[in-house]
Amino acid sequence: MAEELKHRQEKFCQNYLLYRNATRAAIEAGYSEASAHNQGYRLLKEPAIQERIAELEGGIVTNIDVIAELEKQYEVAKNSGHGQTALKALELLSRARGNNQEETGPADIESLEQDIIKSFKIIGKDKVYELLIICFPEDFEDTEEPQTNEE
Repeated sequence: MAEELKHRQEKFCQNYLLYRNATRAAIEAGYSEASAHNQGYRLLKEPAIQERIAELEGGIVTNIDVIAELEKQYEVAKNSGHGQTALKALELLSRARGNNQEETGPADIESLEQDIIKSFKIIGKDKVYELLIICFPEDFEDTEEPQTNEE
């Protein structure tokens, strides 16, 4: 068992498990924002902190449905127009589900098409058009770019 830690050190360990970010964990544990980056880095180097984090990781039990929570986060980000956040949520969702497209790839053409359609919906019509021009420039030589809603 890890040696007895100070209150802020224990809070740092617990927050590090939540955020996997040493700076944010240090801030949440009560260290100043100005020194949080250095404090987080320093704390992660301490053997007692490393041992406590490993101990906490081994005993994590939660009743949170991670996949459902990630799906909610994705929908909120998508509906709010936060493309980068939506993509990150999809990436985490894929990991949580155990999907690894690099190793296995889609099962069939229909699955691949569905994945592409989902991606298109996430990145939006204008970006899809840009990508099509990059992939097939000869097919778009004499066409005008579509009007965007921003104009």
